[in-house]
Amino acid sequence: MFWDSWFGKRSKQGPVKHKIQPLSDPEIVTVLKKGLSDNIGMLQRSFERCSDMIYRKISVHGHNRICLVYIEGMSDTQMLNQMLLEPLLTEGLHDETPEKGVLSAILEKRLIAAAQIRKASDSQSLEDGILNGEIAVLFEGEEEALLVNFIKMEQRGIGEPTSERVVRGPRDAFTEMLSTNTTLLRRRIHSTRLKMESLIIGELTGTRVMITYIEGSADANMVQEVRRRLQNIRTEGIDGSAKIEEQLEDNPYSPFPQVQNTERPDVAASSLLEGKVVIMMDQSPFVLIVPMSYWAGLQSAEDYHERFFYMTFVRWIRYIFVHMSLLLPSLYVALTTFHPQVVPTSLLVSILSAREGVPFPAVIEALFMELVFEGLREAGIRLPQQVGPTVSIVGALVIGQAAVEAGIVSAPMVIIVSATGIASFVFPRYNMGTAYRILKFPLLIVAGCLGFYGILLFLIALSVHMVTLQPFGIPYMNPVAPAVKPRLKDVLIRARYKGGETE
Repeated sequence: MFWDSWFGKRSKQGPVKHKIQPLSDPEIVTVLKKGLSDNIGMLQRSFERCSDMIYRKISVHGHNRICLVYIEGMSDTQMLNQMLLEPLLTEGLHDETPEKGVLSAILEKRLIAAAQIRKASDSQSLEDGILNGEIAVLFEGEEEALLVNFIKMEQRGIGEPTSERVVRGPRDAFTEMLSTNTTLLRRRIHSTRLKMESLIIGELTGTRVMITYIEGSADANMVQEVRRRLQNIRTEGIDGSAKIEEQLEDNPYSPFPQVQNTERPDVAASSLLEGKVVIMMDQSPFVLIVPMSYWAGLQSAEDYHERFFYMTFVRWIRYIFVHMSLLLPSLYVALTTFHPQVVPTSLLVSILSAREGVPFPAVIEALFMELVFEGLREAGIRLPQQVGPTVSIVGALVIGQAAVEAGIVSAPMVIIVSATGIASFVFPRYNMGTAYRILKFPLLIVAGCLGFYGILLFLIALSVHMVTLQPFGIPYMNPVAPAVKPRLKDVLIRARYKGGETE
């Protein structure tokens, strides 16, 4: 019960019907009445103590017949003045005494210059529209209101990706506006087969989530499973894509990421063409891609924007450094503690002379230095941009030199930890690098206790875990385990393009 309440219990229900989760309690949803004052009173009770609510009453032929309701700051008042108020107050209705029930039709067809106008006949639809930034137009004697799309779009401009930089390739990145992100994908994939299904998640936040896939390329069962998992999310609010990512993972206790995230539209478009599903969320510049494989976490967007033989070389360098970031400290500890006979004599003499006077065993020494390096890394991220890199670099140099001179750690250990830190920066995906940073510490302890045998057992257990992972039913090590020969050519090498395909 403790684990279920703390981490959240995954629903065991089967597929459910595709529907939007309501934002309010359906029991208190009421239909609009003909009295204008009754409808205004209903909204004032719902938005009680909301000083940013604006109620603008307009008199028609000497009577209060119309009321505009909107939230200050969420609606574009300039468009409201030019396209609704000005035509209504200057041109008028032309009809001397419009009958009740036709006033909304007159405004909708002749006076309101807006591309999107929809009707609302109940309190839930009306409140949801106002909360989205639309302007509600209420009428005396009518049981329907108009919702005019004068939503104010305050947004950050399309900039360059910050977490996935490339030397050569597109420079645009996703933003916090969902409509902007869908446009970036539509510009890359000009096809009616590109489908985008909208969901609302969060009882209080009402966050809009978009399921994007290419019909015919993406597996229909996988799309249905993604839709089911998203619909089963029951929460008051979603404030980031990471919360959705945790709900989509099959094995939340695995250190390896099972949902890929990216802020690059070209990566998302390539994933769609491969038959994957992209999940976009309003107010988040990162989109989610499922299913994710281990090899996708080690591939960079730049791999496909440079010549194939050069990027094959770079990919091999990346693979070597990736495994160095995991194994190098553990191998050093195992060699110096349990297997010194494997080390050449001259090198062994140099290491032993450097470690002379160090009071701690190699495993404690390595754990201490790795913890210090991780702390400096986090400090460099959290500090202001102007001083963060300087403090982290200077701190590493000063602490390393001082620790060697004080005899707390040896110079070879500083070299090993520094090389490991450099290797950890080659990961193209931050969350994949985080997995290796976590695994490095238990592997160090095992190497300090059992030597090479402990490292071998740890790697066997890790390989078994990775092979058994199946996010959304797709093997995590695909296409290596199980082997898919046509796709193996784009794992160890970057295959050459020929005739629109790789060879």
